[in-house]
Amino acid sequence: MASDTTPTVHPELLRLRDSIDNIDAALIHLLAERFKCTQQVGRLKATEKLPPADPAREGRQIARLRQLAEAAKLDPDFAEKFLAFIVKEVIRHHEAIASETQGNKT
Repeated sequence: MASDTTPTVHPELLRLRDSIDNIDAALIHLLAERFKCTQQVGRLKATEKLPPADPAREGRQIARLRQLAEAAKLDPDFAEKFLAFIVKEVIRHHEAIASETQGNKT
């Protein structure tokens, strides 16, 4: 029969993991709020017959986010990839909203 050999976890490691869990929860809530805003943008774009993507705006956002990342001592390349992932999903949502809006007008 095996004895219980579960190692004791260092209290500092537990504290740091708790902090990470809290930050992860905050990130999810912030992303949810961001997507609520982008859904509204998507509906407005669809109503105004604007394209789902706005490359000029995206370029400004990338430059701004890279500066913020540098100031926060975060890898700007990572920040740009993270934003690109989010923007791709936002555009997908905007395309779906535009399609639904066009479908409702026929």
